[in-house]
Amino acid sequence: MNLQQLRYLNEIVRCELNISDAAGALYTSQPGISKQIKLLEEELAIDIFVRNGKRIVALTEPGKAVLEIARRMLHETDNLKQVGQEFSRQDSGSLTIATTHTQARYALPPVVKAFTQTYPEVKLSLHQGSPTQIAEQVLSGEADIGIATESLALYDELVTLPCYEWHHCVVVVPKHPLLLEKRLTLKKLAQFPLITYDFAFTGRNKINQAFSEAGIEPNIALTAIDADVIKTYVELGLGVGIVAQMAFIPDRDHHLRMLDAGHLFQPSTTRVAIRQNQYLRGFAYHFIELFAPRLKHDVVAQALHLTR
Repeated sequence: MNLQQLRYLNEIVRCELNISDAAGALYTSQPGISKQIKLLEEELAIDIFVRNGKRIVALTEPGKAVLEIARRMLHETDNLKQVGQEFSRQDSGSLTIATTHTQARYALPPVVKAFTQTYPEVKLSLHQGSPTQIAEQVLSGEADIGIATESLALYDELVTLPCYEWHHCVVVVPKHPLLLEKRLTLKKLAQFPLITYDFAFTGRNKINQAFSEAGIEPNIALTAIDADVIKTYVELGLGVGIVAQMAFIPDRDHHLRMLDAGHLFQPSTTRVAIRQNQYLRGFAYHFIELFAPRLKHDVVAQALHLTR
């Protein structure tokens, strides 16, 4: 048994049991992977995969147990590499952040700027995706840190820490009738076509919850994953926008007007997510602290330690 065989096993499952895709991802040959998996099965005296002819169709029950252990071993191997790099090259390496468009566009720019100035030898990568994709990237090791509002706290395998709370706001074109309202209400808002986030993004469940509790059916005319797209269609007169308040920048959005909606929708919480038992480099702790100053090194380290 060797680590390469465990990597092959993990990659096959990650590629939805497609050996060709796994071979491509690992820059090796399909026959080579098949041979190594067969050798692993023979050594363990079990079938890891259910096969239909030469095609893999599922994991066996013992195969599921082997995969879980293999992933733990690969994870700890990565941790060993991180330890070595931490003490041999403290201020160089790589850091991958998985996050949503809203965080990448509006919350992270000053953090990224400060981080790259402090650690010019660290290769920083931003992967944008849905909260579910972000969680999966952190769990698989594709990303070191995840940052999002929705869903992250639902994954038991992730350590999630709250960073900050934020509110939604309503954006309209100049001279829109809603600007005459002294205090915006859900009933008034529901009289217009609404443009807001796709269900999986940026506090959308808080919007749905507010209308549901009020017994009001909103007219959701259009959804998007990107606040800039939402604002573009508001500007075209296609509806009233509901976006994260951080996404409205008066100097840039001078063609739109903002209405406070903090009293209409519950605040949302942006969280940082790290895989359980992850060994973080010193610069990764610093990135988290730049993003959420209250999440200092000892706070994050203690949260990770409690999961061990």
